Amino acid sequence: MAVQPVETETASQSARPLSLEELRAVLQATGEERYHHKHPFHLLMHEGKLSRGQLQAWALNRYYYQSIIPIKDSIILSRGPDPVFRRAWRKRVVDHDGDATSEGGIKRWVKLAEATGLNPSDVRAGKGILPATRFAVNEYLNIVRSRTLLEAVASSLTELFSPQLITLRVDKLRQHYPWLANGLDYFEARLYQAPEDSQFAVNYVYDNAKTRAEQELAIQALRDKCDILWAQLDALYFAYVQPGWPPPGAFRIEAS
Repeated sequence: MAVQPVETETASQSARPLSLEELRAVLQATGEERYHHKHPFHLLMHEGKLSRGQLQAWALNRYYYQSIIPIKDSIILSRGPDPVFRRAWRKRVVDHDGDATSEGGIKRWVKLAEATGLNPSDVRAGKGILPATRFAVNEYLNIVRSRTLLEAVASSLTELFSPQLITLRVDKLRQHYPWLANGLDYFEARLYQAPEDSQFAVNYVYDNAKTRAEQELAIQALRDKCDILWAQLDALYFAYVQPGWPPPGAFRIEAS
């Protein structure tokens, strides 16, 4: 008679679920390790070492990411079976698309791009965006479409870390690039939007990840989102800093 293999639990399946405080600590540690605040491109920005052209390339490529955020949130919204969840998540779409009373984050980002000297029509059209930016950002849409709703929500938790980076970024942009002063409205709005959104998402993940294995899936989704943000800056650094090889069809920095 053949001996049947004994099924064993993985470590994550057998471990006890993390408490809310423990889960938040792991999420914060993930951000400290993987969030893009430590990327060399951002470090150059905060040291005042980027040229106007390099900031233009950043603003243009980041616009593509900003433009898909309400699409990403609409996908998550459409997957939510609970009307309480949908009402809470709908706010995110309005925050970026705007409504009758607010211009929204996308329009604010276009103002930032215009402050760098870019043509706003070209920005909205995505003219000159790096192919790697498109691949990275589109992968974010794939995550929220193809993985569980829990993982889709967890992927948004980079908002836990963004206020600290935004505060630093605004201070450094004002210090080193005063000509951007009229384009910083986007960051000021996110300073109060992001903490509210992240608190809701953390509570949702904790309430809906019933096992340690499910919690680990949520943590991995956050890691993957951090990788997506990092990859966007990798592309910018390669194209516009070192070695400075933008691909065909990409934005070109004008010679000064």
